[in-house]
Amino acid sequence: VRKRLSLLHETVPQAARIAVLVNPANPDVEQTVQNATATASAVGRDIRVFRARTIGEIDTAFAALADWRAGAVLIGPDPFSVVRNAQIVTLEARHRIPTSVAVGRSVSGGGLMTYGPDLPDLYRQAGLYVGRILKGEKPADLPVQQPTKFELAINLQTARALGITFPRSIMLAADKVIE
Repeated sequence: VRKRLSLLHETVPQAARIAVLVNPANPDVEQTVQNATATASAVGRDIRVFRARTIGEIDTAFAALADWRAGAVLIGPDPFSVVRNAQIVTLEARHRIPTSVAVGRSVSGGGLMTYGPDLPDLYRQAGLYVGRILKGEKPADLPVQQPTKFELAINLQTARALGITFPRSIMLAADKVIE
């Protein structure tokens, strides 16, 4: 969340107000809010948290954050937001608010940008663990692993539609660029 918010701020430095949209049913929501609040404070930006756990609440939250005049939106990492990607991308375009979505494939669906774990690498790691368990290792004896590969994905078409030019630093750092 910290890195995504920093990248969003770097991309849209004029955004004085940054909205964070989270699913209150997610058990990690408070950590997401704390990380976003700390990062926004560090870069001198006003932040407000909007909560949505249903399809209708996403529409309502986007209307509310547009009324608040958010200059950018960070979507909290949550499976619900991934499933609702098309709705979020449509609202991003309708309200013309740059949005950082939670998963790289969301960018290929029209989202502006994301930064997060490389999902194929996570799946590969999970497969290796399954293989070790099938060979007789006890799951409790296996170490907990964290993601080691991350991906920055950006969508130039969405950026043009929103009137945004990605900074050179973001362009150079991007692992995936959707034209």
